[in-house]
Amino acid sequence: MTAFAWSTVVAVSHKLMSNSSSMFLKNIAVNMCIPTQIHSFLMSSLGLLLVFRTNSAYQRFVEGRKIWEEILSISRNLSRMLSLYEGDVGDERISRIKKTLAAFPYLLRHHVRAHCLDCNDDVPMKHRYEFPQPVETGFEAEEIHAGASYDQDTIDGPGPMESHYCVVDRRALPWSLLSNRALEKCARAVNRPLWSCDRMASEIVSVPYSDTFTSRERLSMLGQIEKLSNAIGQCERIHQTAVPRNYARHALRSLSIWLLTLPFALVKDCGLLAGPVVGITAWLMFGIYQIGHSIEDPFQKTLRLSMLCNAIRRDVLGDTVYRASAFSLDDCTSSNVTVSTTEESDKSLSSPSFKTPTAEELVRNILPEVSIDQTIIPKQRVACI
Repeated sequence: MTAFAWSTVVAVSHKLMSNSSSMFLKNIAVNMCIPTQIHSFLMSSLGLLLVFRTNSAYQRFVEGRKIWEEILSISRNLSRMLSLYEGDVGDERISRIKKTLAAFPYLLRHHVRAHCLDCNDDVPMKHRYEFPQPVETGFEAEEIHAGASYDQDTIDGPGPMESHYCVVDRRALPWSLLSNRALEKCARAVNRPLWSCDRMASEIVSVPYSDTFTSRERLSMLGQIEKLSNAIGQCERIHQTAVPRNYARHALRSLSIWLLTLPFALVKDCGLLAGPVVGITAWLMFGIYQIGHSIEDPFQKTLRLSMLCNAIRRDVLGDTVYRASAFSLDDCTSSNVTVSTTEESDKSLSSPSFKTPTAEELVRNILPEVSIDQTIIPKQRVACI
């Protein structure tokens, strides 16, 4: 709207001064028009700035989506392994691990989204729990150069959190998936998704060895949890590493100057239509810039993390009864048929009526048209057969 209003004022002023009887105003109307070649030349450089910014932001968006897709696959694989070794791991331990695994994506979403916890003061007292509000863990070097003073504990530590508390409902996700003692320990952790990975790893390490559950199975499960821990670092890298401010500011300033001077290049040829033309151009150009700004941090309401979290919880906990049917092999009858066929063949070979063929009979079966005599097949060769 600002570009449209500004270009309309320029077009109307040019029209009034051109129709004026004063030579001074007519000279101003003539001199306020600039050649269009200047904006055509600058358009290529401005387009490169916008394209580079949009492409870099889209790459971050795609990378964030791939990270959460990997988290979904890892959660399914780990849940499958737990179900396969249910007898060795134990039902209670599997239940605790799966609930912690289902809570992991929700905790990670809260970790990469600032001020993501739902603060609600209307929760009943028996269901209330105070959580420290997530705090950004990054440390900006430019604040040091600006003259801010920090002590060593503040720089190395996660930062003060005592004044950032909110109330959550224990009945809501993911808090309802954790027991009371686990919820208290998780609340005191700064990195809650990392705490959930450590908790699952501790549960798996506590599983005793057996004939079917050895160090190979244990290391395989720990490897899946290690991938979840790596996903936390990948999400933190995207969330805490923003596009350089100087690059974003330079692109915005260049676009503003280009649109500010565009009416002076179009008013001579377009007249009063310069206002709508510049307004539409500004809408398109600023729209491209806004797209890059919106998707450069994919975890801030660009990716639908709620749907991904619910999908992980549903695959890990939701269809337990139906997934358990896949691990039961009672409906398999092909093995019985194979065993019976093998037994029948063994019986036929061991029966008295079975006669071992001689060498000459074997040769006749292989070469039926060749006569068996001493000139064609020597005795040594027949003996070898």
